Amino acid sequence: MKIALFGTTGQVGTEVLRAARPLNVEIDAIGRERADFMLPDTVSSAVRALEVDAIINAAAYTAVDKAETEPEAAGLINQESVGALGRAAAASGIPVVHISTDYVFSGEGTRPWTPDDPTGPLGVYGKSKLAGEMALADSGARHLILRTAWVFSAHGGNFVKTMLRLAETKAEVSIVSDQFGSPTPAAAIAGACLSLAKSLADGEAGGTYHFVGAPDTSWAGFAREIFAQAGKPTTVTDIPTSAFPTAAARPANSRLDCSSLYRDFGIARPDWKAGLADVLKELDS
Repeated sequence: MKIALFGTTGQVGTEVLRAARPLNVEIDAIGRERADFMLPDTVSSAVRALEVDAIINAAAYTAVDKAETEPEAAGLINQESVGALGRAAAASGIPVVHISTDYVFSGEGTRPWTPDDPTGPLGVYGKSKLAGEMALADSGARHLILRTAWVFSAHGGNFVKTMLRLAETKAEVSIVSDQFGSPTPAAAIAGACLSLAKSLADGEAGGTYHFVGAPDTSWAGFAREIFAQAGKPTTVTDIPTSAFPTAAARPANSRLDCSSLYRDFGIARPDWKAGLADVLKELDS
């Protein structure tokens, strides 16, 4: 099987490249020199030239706060180029697995969001990702949208690496405790994407699904587990979101209901604490 991967250097893309090797899956890694998501036409051209069984799109504008002052860039990368990718994929008959986010929801309430729940993004980033979902759905491509959240790995920038860096110089850190969600290992997302790409290539139906780690927690709870597993003496002080203002509003409830993914594809929520142990081991090696 051969899969085209867009977004090769991010957390998920890096893990897709790693996970594909033992599965005997050939990856055509599409870098920016072949498809610049700031230039949708280059994405279309790259897709039209492909000879693959499926596409995994892990490319995205993910700077949540910066997006508030760069709406055009977020829109080009997360919406326009995703639509261009979808239309070209439809013309070539290539199915697409596309990664999206919990930020498409308003964050109200406490119940986990289902894929069919009404969306209501709070900021530019979430709006651009939702627009990208809609552009892909309208493109005519056979597709599967996989929403995830709180991604971490040993690569790139993420909450785990930030906490470990703070622990080097701080005995105490203040972390938001009234935002709830699910840390998700990038390695698990990569494995799910590869499995779903094969399912689509084999003719199975797509749709919109959720995939996050288990169990749900708060950012403060996540930080405590990081320090505990890493053997750091740093203590965590719980603070409300109001005490840590950011340019973009964050959803207070990012819990995602993943039951339909398990029902339709047999893919269960990963244990993020076990995934954290693997990441910490890799960072120590």
